[in-house]
Amino acid sequence: MTVRPFTDHDIHLSLDGELPAEEREEFEAWLERNPDKKALRDRYVEDRERLRRALAGVVDEELPERLARFGIDGPSPTRAWSWGRVAAGIALFAAGGALGYLAGAYAPPPGGNGAAQVAERAIEAHVIYSAEKLHVVEVGADQKDHLVGWLSKRVGTTLVAPDFSASGYELVGGRLLPADSRAAAMFIYQDATGARISLYVVRDPGAPDTGFKLREELGACALYWLDGGYGYAVTATNMSGETLRALAGTAYQQLLAAQRG
Repeated sequence: MTVRPFTDHDIHLSLDGELPAEEREEFEAWLERNPDKKALRDRYVEDRERLRRALAGVVDEELPERLARFGIDGPSPTRAWSWGRVAAGIALFAAGGALGYLAGAYAPPPGGNGAAQVAERAIEAHVIYSAEKLHVVEVGADQKDHLVGWLSKRVGTTLVAPDFSASGYELVGGRLLPADSRAAAMFIYQDATGARISLYVVRDPGAPDTGFKLREELGACALYWLDGGYGYAVTATNMSGETLRALAGTAYQQLLAAQRG
């Protein structure tokens, strides 16, 4: 039997449970022949266990105060399942990085402001991951093509990692994040001082297109918009609205060009 060459993408497929059964034995043999790839896989597994431990007590915690604005009063016969989603969704956290209940273990009521939800999730993700020192991203900029292809496939649209180098920001890498029952993509950038910005993309079917909107929360600021059934947000801390708008404009133009082919 001819064995196809494996790549880092197959590590993600394996962790997601999507690697074909007939390839798993040879995949494990490939890891044994490539200690660096095995170490990478083991690091992802370790991250998953770390997240499990970190969220072990979440189900027993009181409802976070900030979620009260969504009209959620606490456990009830019709809502108790939502808090349990945190534990049930650990597999999602392991595959794509964790926001846990911070990024949407609760679904807002039907008819909520989809654009605002995009901004909230983008800001929460930025606040969590921009502070990371060792595990900022799942896939680094040295694997940019793989990163963009992987996130495009999971989110369901053609993505690019926008080039912000003219503004002094270089790509660090990216992550896959949970957003209710959907997947979201996050690209993270850093300048020479260590300041970070991020681009967040999530499918938001049925939501009307919007212009650029600004939202400030948790000490960060997001410039966000909805276009063609997807929500986008560029997020930063300690940045003027004018600079953020310029970065969002750059992202919009490059994403639009990629999607038009």
